[in-house]
Amino acid sequence: MRRRGPGLVGMAVGTAVIAGTAGAVRHRQDVKYAGQEQAAYAEQQAATDQQQMQQQVAAQQAQIQQLQAQAAAPVPAAAAPAAPAGNSMDQKMVQLQQLGELKNAGILTDDEFAAQKAAILAS
Repeated sequence: MRRRGPGLVGMAVGTAVIAGTAGAVRHRQDVKYAGQEQAAYAEQQAATDQQQMQQQVAAQQAQIQQLQAQAAAPVPAAAAPAAPAGNSMDQKMVQLQQLGELKNAGILTDDEFAAQKAAILAS
């Protein structure tokens, strides 16, 4: 009788070779996919870091603009200028009214108001 195929031992060897090759292919694919996952994670982490940096920069710029706006705000005058000597009573009344408005607005303290009032009345 003539044999038609490789026989039992030949069949076992062929199966082992195929199984070994499949295992090696599977291993290479696992390594490849792990590398791809690691690269995707690194990209995602870099994007997150970049967003955080942009938020920090935006917050710092807003803080700088706020400080610049505060620095550019006009500083209120400490007190109304003293009246020149020889003013009429009407001019003194106008100056006292302006002085009272400055005090009511919170620009002048009670001491500053009293000092300016005395200076106007003394002139």
